[in-house]
Amino acid sequence: MANETTEYFTFMPTFEDYSAYTDEEDEDAAPCSLSETWAFTKLFAPVVYILVFIFALVGNGLVLCVVRRYRRSRHAPCSFSLTDTFLLHLAVSDLLLALILPFFAVQWTNEWVFGVAVCKVAGALFSLNIYCGVLFLACISFDRYLAIVHAIQTSWRHNTCLAQLACATIWICCLGLASVDIHFRDVVPLQGSSSLVCMLVYSPDNSEKWQVGMQLLNLTVGFGIPLVVMLYCYIRIFRALCSTSSRRQKRRSLRLIISLVSVFLVCWAPYNALKMTDSLLKLKIIKSSCALSKVLDIGILVTESMGLSHCALNPLLYGLVGYKFRRELGQMGKAALTSLSLNRGHSFGSSRRTTSSFSSGDSENTSYFSVMV
Repeated sequence: MANETTEYFTFMPTFEDYSAYTDEEDEDAAPCSLSETWAFTKLFAPVVYILVFIFALVGNGLVLCVVRRYRRSRHAPCSFSLTDTFLLHLAVSDLLLALILPFFAVQWTNEWVFGVAVCKVAGALFSLNIYCGVLFLACISFDRYLAIVHAIQTSWRHNTCLAQLACATIWICCLGLASVDIHFRDVVPLQGSSSLVCMLVYSPDNSEKWQVGMQLLNLTVGFGIPLVVMLYCYIRIFRALCSTSSRRQKRRSLRLIISLVSVFLVCWAPYNALKMTDSLLKLKIIKSSCALSKVLDIGILVTESMGLSHCALNPLLYGLVGYKFRRELGQMGKAALTSLSLNRGHSFGSSRRTTSSFSSGDSENTSYFSVMV
């Protein structure tokens, strides 16, 4: 362990091995112990990861089922609005993120048992979908801003092949950022234990530069830029609605906008605040101590779990809250019940009538699953 720097108690690519620290007031003190943090992690992390996995799997699975049903009724790959396309990619990103969590739940329950290759892929997919998720949220808010503030309803907004191109660009750029995990992630023994864990292992020559650089990149791309875009777009949207909507619509829109921004802040702001503190510690701007190390260890684990819960909340905020989405979900449920009835001997006529309603004229709205309708 003396020749490498690792990141413990989180699988985000920005956490350091605080066992290397001692209290600065006592230079002869032993390195900080990770035993208490390790015990807390084994109790806390598996439960939270499995809960997030279950809720995110159900919520995003429903979103994908509704979107797939709607697309089949349209018979065209570029028939979605921009918001619908971004919601689809957001659901895919959140679902992939959720599917990775059981691997790390197993790790914190016992140890990493899946090998180095799976460790690198799982770590890369985790980082990839964290970046993609928040950037798709920013894209959704920007599309709503164009549609409502500037009332852009021209043909390019209906042609979601452009949105597919934008989504492909986001995936490719985020894949480049996630390649850090492919290169540096490894399976190593946990300090003070024989348990194997999957984490980033930086070379000792430039480990501090890599850690600080990646933390600042995460803070900028994974939080700062999306937050600024969301705040600007939603403030402009609310101002536009205030001049054109009824008082009831204004209150409803204000509650929705506050909910979207507040949930994003509550989920990700504490984590990024602790990561900023971690960067200041690495840069020696603030003094290191075992007490501070323990607070950062546990605090980052807890707040990271809050951030992960966002992938389970997104379907509620950006899908199920929309009237048209809920209507389509209800019709999908009715169609499922109808299909079940048909299997029991009912006629096929009602099924054909139900299916035709999904491609009726009211499906031509600009954003079928929009949160602003």
